[in-house]
Amino acid sequence: MAQLDLRRPARKLGRKGWWLLGALLVLAAAIWWLLPRSAPAPTRLTQKVALGRLEKTVTAQGSLAPRDYVDVGAQVSGQISKVYVAVGQQVRKGQLLVQIDPEAYQTKVDSDHAAVDDLIAQREKQTVSLALARQQLVRQQGLRQLDATSQEALESAQAEHDTAQAGLQSLAAQIAKARATLQGDQLSLKYTRIFAPIDGTVVSQTYLQGQTINSSQTAPTILRVARLDPMTVEAQVAEADIPQLKPGMRAWFTTLGDSQTRHQATVRQIKPTPVTTNDVVLYTVLLDVANPGQSLMINMTAQVFFLIDSVAGVPVVPLAALKPLALDGRHYRAQVLVNGQLQNRDVEVRLATRSQAAIASGLKPGEELVLSSQSSGKRSNSNSGMPPPPPGG
Repeated sequence: MAQLDLRRPARKLGRKGWWLLGALLVLAAAIWWLLPRSAPAPTRLTQKVALGRLEKTVTAQGSLAPRDYVDVGAQVSGQISKVYVAVGQQVRKGQLLVQIDPEAYQTKVDSDHAAVDDLIAQREKQTVSLALARQQLVRQQGLRQLDATSQEALESAQAEHDTAQAGLQSLAAQIAKARATLQGDQLSLKYTRIFAPIDGTVVSQTYLQGQTINSSQTAPTILRVARLDPMTVEAQVAEADIPQLKPGMRAWFTTLGDSQTRHQATVRQIKPTPVTTNDVVLYTVLLDVANPGQSLMINMTAQVFFLIDSVAGVPVVPLAALKPLALDGRHYRAQVLVNGQLQNRDVEVRLATRSQAAIASGLKPGEELVLSSQSSGKRSNSNSGMPPPPPGG
């Protein structure tokens, strides 16, 4: 019986054997590549539907200003001799604020009094002269009737009487003029004392004590007195948003220093004349806001939100999770997970903003809304691609 000689070395593969081995490896790789494989389970991002509140707003930038204020000016020229108040001080209507040096105006008033008194004295003297001229005229008229005097003497007496009477009338007019001058100078003297026109707060001061003001051309403003409750927000609104606004509508705003506090306001007026800034047409909208604690101050920056519409107690979801079905902005399609299975839902939107939607029907609280869905694998089964190259060469 023949025996295998284990000491004999194995036969080496020839060139043909190596090519055969390579072909087998390529065939095995191709079969592995073409074998059907199940697609990886998709990864879905979901969110539970919850009830909430949604507001649709128009935003604008604005600043705060007092609603009621008065610029307290000077009606006479002169040096400010005394300022009785300071910026920030509360004042009452009729309170003395500023004293302008009254000396020059007091001198005019005294001179006017003297002029009036002098004219009154002249009027009394002229009254006596008129009485004497009247007596002379009556005497001459009697003598003329008796033919005891000449016609020339009668005419002379008549002329003296008329002259005295005209002089008396002239003095009466001069007295009236002097009294008018006196009244005007007394008014100017009164204007040297400047009083608060309203209850409020001194919010600015232009002239200081010792400065000289000139009111000959314009009335210079010395102080501004303002009521700080209520305040006004002057918001600059783009022309595209103006048709949505109207007087009386609600709004709210936050300030630059306190973005967490909402201040409720009401639209009072939309000014008809726009301003143009960097080729953008803006309209000024005035809003009134209560300020009982005076925490709101002049020129504070305000981020204003005009409330166009709002809804509460309805499902609120991300708008990006909905697919529009029509151009009416109300009908959409959503996907929800029910027992692990995708389900399409037609939903109706009650109110939508740029990022969220309030649902009128089609979704219920607690349901799993699919926000996005994508495969976790990089490749699914496909016969279109070339197999990878075999190992080796």
